[in-house]
Amino acid sequence: MDDTDRALGRAWHDDTAWEFLTRLTEIEDRLGGHPGERRAADLVAEAFADAGAVPEIEPFEMNRWTRGHARLAVTADRDGETVQRTFETIALPYSPAGDVRGELVDVGYGTPGEIEAVGEELAGNVAVASTDTPAEKGRFVHRMEKFGHAVAAGAEAFVFVNHVEGQLPPTGALRFDGEAAVPGVGVSKETGAWLTEYAAMGAEATIEVEAHTDPGESRNVVGRLGPDTEECVVVTAHYDAHDIAEGALDNGCGIATVVAAARILGEMDLDRRVVLAGVGCEEIGLMGSETLADSLPTDRVRAVCNVDGAGRARNLRAYTHGSGRMKDLAERVTDEWGQPLAVTEEPHPYSDHWWFLRAGVPALQLHSQSPAGAERGRGWGHTRADTRDKVEVRDLREHAMLTALLVRELAATDDPGRVDPDTLADQLREADAEAGMRAAGLWPDDWD
Repeated sequence: MDDTDRALGRAWHDDTAWEFLTRLTEIEDRLGGHPGERRAADLVAEAFADAGAVPEIEPFEMNRWTRGHARLAVTADRDGETVQRTFETIALPYSPAGDVRGELVDVGYGTPGEIEAVGEELAGNVAVASTDTPAEKGRFVHRMEKFGHAVAAGAEAFVFVNHVEGQLPPTGALRFDGEAAVPGVGVSKETGAWLTEYAAMGAEATIEVEAHTDPGESRNVVGRLGPDTEECVVVTAHYDAHDIAEGALDNGCGIATVVAAARILGEMDLDRRVVLAGVGCEEIGLMGSETLADSLPTDRVRAVCNVDGAGRARNLRAYTHGSGRMKDLAERVTDEWGQPLAVTEEPHPYSDHWWFLRAGVPALQLHSQSPAGAERGRGWGHTRADTRDKVEVRDLREHAMLTALLVRELAATDDPGRVDPDTLADQLREADAEAGMRAAGLWPDDWD
């Protein structure tokens, strides 16, 4: 029996991932820059040390957003009678404080075409957009894109409507690391049904947001395993979460998977150094991973494995971000170990691999899906229903083992292939991502 068999055999009996997830989700408010996030960083450092990786805590400056009260009220005329209602709502991170009054304008799923079709109706008014993007609309359109397009069309406020039932207003940052242009709030699917009806009646909405943004500090936790080689493989997962929930799925499962995978990797013979990184502030702008990429010589990072979404559901999904070699490697490893794998090849910039990918580092993002297929959108994520009871222990164990095997293979691969910036830009254009990235402020200036 070799070291891999022994490590995997022990992993079947290892409750580290579940125990870590339990402790992590007991911490209140892990939003970037807040005390709960700092306590979570200490927990990650402790876990890395237990895996044999001496942890270093690396602080960085950021803009801390703090939630206050939010209110949404609607006034409509129904057959000559005035209807006045208020609805439960929550502010979206980096929403500025504000008091906005304007007509409700339903922009459907908030795709560029739908917002363009509304035209001048949005100017000075309130955009109402769903969190969903159905398959017939093409690629999934990110929240920041929907917001950016709405603001560009003149909207004075933005309402984000959950497509998942259960009276669950969604959250999610409006932009990266700084106050947004106009207020934004989230409402439940049930509230959204009313807003669509009222918008058709020409109703007026009042949105009040209390919030503030001020200088703050977050931190990355970095540890190292394996030989002291010049080249390395980076394995990262974010440990922060939105303040309204436990953040078990997003991304407690991911960092728990990395913690458990680190224990397995610590028992394996590795061909190259593996850098473990628990990063902060992913939810409000990928700031921890940007700081991490800036701190490392990316020309000597052979690959990055971003564990954002693994462990949430039964089967593994790999996002290979335009790299055929990453796709082949992931399929080769999972085939060898008899595990199912779904692959998404198109690149996207909305997770912690992005700063490495645009620097030329091939990226593998590990996510997960149910056997019946993945629902488009976040499901329970970014709502108060993102809780530990949604997680299965066996999924954490199996995904930790697969993560370790994939990372070991990345460390052993002689030539994973660098990412050419021009090719990546073309791939993003082909995926119809450029307009949305520009709306979100993510399209690199040197790609113009």
